[in-house]
Amino acid sequence: MPITLPLPARLTRDEVVTWVRSVQPQFQQAKEHAEPIQVDASALKQFDSSALAALLAVRREAQQQGVVFAGVVGMSATLRSLADVYGIDELLDEGREKPSAGR
Repeated sequence: MPITLPLPARLTRDEVVTWVRSVQPQFQQAKEHAEPIQVDASALKQFDSSALAALLAVRREAQQQGVVFAGVVGMSATLRSLADVYGIDELLDEGREKPSAGR
């Protein structure tokens, strides 16, 4: 079962550094228990592009720690659209099955 990192309701440039630092201990836990890390964005209501930077930082940290990044769950349509505009939507789905084109 993945270790879930919940995003706060607000994640803008003012909060992003604090949030990224706050989730660091979970990486050690994931590594010790050989568990993947995923981010839960379902509570996120107010954000800017800094939220995407935070998600990429989690992905990068997981790779550096040798932990599987299981992606982001609970993304709103707005957050998914922003990730698509920046061309990083597929990076945030890593570790999860993608729907096949024929379905």
